[in-house]
Amino acid sequence: MRIIRSAFIACLLPALSTAQEFNCQVSVIAPQIATAQTRVFQSLEIAVKEFFNSRRFTSYNYAPGERIDLNLLITISNQPAPDRFEGTLQVIYARPVYGTDYNSPILDLVDDQFQFSFLENTQIEFTPDRFLNNLSSVLGFYAYFVLGLDGDSFTPLGGTEFYNQAQQVVNNAQNAGETGWKAFESQRNRYWLLDNQLQGVFRPLRELLYDYHRHGMDAMTEDAAAARKKIAASIEKLKTVHQAKPASYNLQVVFNAKFNEIIELFKPADPADKTKMFNTLQIIDPGHIGQYQDMMRGS
Repeated sequence: MRIIRSAFIACLLPALSTAQEFNCQVSVIAPQIATAQTRVFQSLEIAVKEFFNSRRFTSYNYAPGERIDLNLLITISNQPAPDRFEGTLQVIYARPVYGTDYNSPILDLVDDQFQFSFLENTQIEFTPDRFLNNLSSVLGFYAYFVLGLDGDSFTPLGGTEFYNQAQQVVNNAQNAGETGWKAFESQRNRYWLLDNQLQGVFRPLRELLYDYHRHGMDAMTEDAAAARKKIAASIEKLKTVHQAKPASYNLQVVFNAKFNEIIELFKPADPADKTKMFNTLQIIDPGHIGQYQDMMRGS
């Protein structure tokens, strides 16, 4: 995976040698807390940013131009103790498209089971082989999950080693008292996001990440019509995932990130191809049916 990604990104931006995998931007807001102390949230922003930008999560060396752009929005809704916080974490990741300055969205997820302890002006410690605290485990989990998505988008099933690392983080959190890690708590949490991604029935979803981006988006400037057909074929294969796991969390996560892009891609498509795509999308992604109707109208 790294060889392909390195060669790909080298075509976009020359770079010097470094190690870290991420270029992460972080925002922390607390709109519902009247007595919020801005200093602790500013400190949290800095600590989370340093967590991603100053740490190595893999044994690979990423040049500056290869680093994965990641955006995090932490929204604090409750502060039950001076060092205890509850809220949501939004994770946004988009992949560069060959020959363009466009980034194709792959992940736009809101984790609403986000609670953690944090002291102002402290670093966030993390080790993948044991649970230290919930903040570092949640951040580490999403670091490996995004690395997995990125790997899958450059090489067929290229993210497996990173999903396995995320699995270790999930396993280590099973005895913690925090939510979001256990199978019985919800069908829409970190446990199922990762477990689904590794199940054989979800293989077409992982294959889509490669076919959609390498044979579709990366080839769009060469032959848009042919690239669009590759994208359509990869989406069509998701019918088997829907049949096996209707309304699965992972399908919803993918289309929450992708639906606007798909609409713009297929607005200029041949009417027959557009109709076929619409018929598929209304089955596997009914939550965005209204937006797909705009695609059909070309508006």
